[in-house]
Amino acid sequence: MKPDSGVAADARLWAMVTATVRPMPGRSALSLETPPDSAPSAATSVDPTRRSPKGSPSLRVSPPRDSAPQAIEPGRHRRLVRGRAEASIDLHGLDQDGARGALTRFVLRAHAEGARTLLVITGKGVRGDGVLRRRTPEWLAEPPLRAVIAGISEAHRRHGGEGALYVALRRRSLESG
Repeated sequence: MKPDSGVAADARLWAMVTATVRPMPGRSALSLETPPDSAPSAATSVDPTRRSPKGSPSLRVSPPRDSAPQAIEPGRHRRLVRGRAEASIDLHGLDQDGARGALTRFVLRAHAEGARTLLVITGKGVRGDGVLRRRTPEWLAEPPLRAVIAGISEAHRRHGGEGALYVALRRRSLESG
């Protein structure tokens, strides 16, 4: 018996997977006719020490480098907890697109005005896993905000705790005026 080529084996495996997949209730079925790229992306790696239940190596998805700003340095964080941020924004009641746009405009305007510390209130969400709470650090890590942010940290309880973030901004460069 002749061994299958890698592509044929992948296609056969993909056909078996798509035959057993059913959409979640309330969701529409996606087209699963074509297999995904067979080469792992840069963000995935095979961990040979970690085994799936069937005994084969499992894939571990690692976030890309620089995916999130660093935490605010401890001294600056302590000063924020004791005092107040120079500016704040409350994203409650906004959808993702509205919140992202408002956040981007707010951070860039505050940086242009020379602010160094911000308070971003996202709320916790219904069960503590709100979309804005989860997505805000991702948005802060993307251009153009990544260039002006020095760090982010969860706010102190009196400033919103898990439902708010302190955002430390970089100093404005001399060229930007």
